[in-house]
Amino acid sequence: MTDILDFVVLTGFLGSGKTTLLRDYLTRPEAADTAIIVNEAGEIGLDGLILRESTDQVTLDVPMTMLANGCVCCQMTSDLARTVEALLAAERPEASGPLRRIVLETSGLSKPGPVLRQLASLAGFPMRVSVVATYDALRGPETAGFEEAAAQWAAAHRIVLTKLDAAPPGRLAEARAAVAGLNPLAETVADPDRRRAVAAAFAPLSGAGLDPALLASEPGGAHPRVAVWLARPTTALPYDDLAAWLDNLAGHLGERLLRLKGLVQVVEADRPLLVESVGTLFSRPRPFGRPGEEAASFVVVIARDLAAGELEAVAPAGLFRFAPRVAETPFGRAGAGVPRAEAVRD
Repeated sequence: MTDILDFVVLTGFLGSGKTTLLRDYLTRPEAADTAIIVNEAGEIGLDGLILRESTDQVTLDVPMTMLANGCVCCQMTSDLARTVEALLAAERPEASGPLRRIVLETSGLSKPGPVLRQLASLAGFPMRVSVVATYDALRGPETAGFEEAAAQWAAAHRIVLTKLDAAPPGRLAEARAAVAGLNPLAETVADPDRRRAVAAAFAPLSGAGLDPALLASEPGGAHPRVAVWLARPTTALPYDDLAAWLDNLAGHLGERLLRLKGLVQVVEADRPLLVESVGTLFSRPRPFGRPGEEAASFVVVIARDLAAGELEAVAPAGLFRFAPRVAETPFGRAGAGVPRAEAVRD
């Protein structure tokens, strides 16, 4: 392969509409260059049968494979990596072009972090990895108490509101506010028009930035166990201090760390570093923007069950000032100049 492959981890809690969303996408012409991996917690892959039925009704060459016998995030094997390698190596004589994307539909109980760690073993393939999560507009608040659901939403680059056609008046605004509180870093698809929503769900990311409208809103629907904090550096930081703080934060919070992203100016560079993690899986920090260009310095931390003063106590102490809600817009206009999610190996 010479082109970059888009790898989409489609996640979402049990019954939130993942399979329906993917089934509708597979009926679209742009899905012809897509392969599907379905992971289910049980031995009988019903979701895969449903998807296969939908693709049989249209003239699409969609390779599909199953990962059964357990949730993919709990399997400490290379099954996922081997499956991806097989899909990429398979001949497609009836296809009109090369494989351009793979969609992994996870079990409703999967956490994205361990899934991404398995993908990290595919360092030889140029991939752009993104996480798309579904949020049930009818049952979202009920499922927010499950740590699996919180981890799925927090890890997402894009959150798709589902079941809007059945939602009562006013529920759309409530769901958008809830998503803003759970993950202000994610793009949100909240279109009542089903065709537009499906197209937007699997479209290339326009950016992994912060939506000013969401940041300014109160996270009224957010579950109280999930907290969003804004950390502002007190000054330009030595790189070693920043690296030590990130390591210690991950070590201290463990699985309670759901998502982290920000731009931090270090004394050794003329550009801020982009830092990012899904769970405790960190991408390698890399320079962002152009030399000499002024940029805000900040870190957004999304975590679960934080006690008062926990973030302040992470060593080296005193590097950041913390606020318990994202009240302003570090990136400015959403998506402007913000990089896409690159391969997890970065």
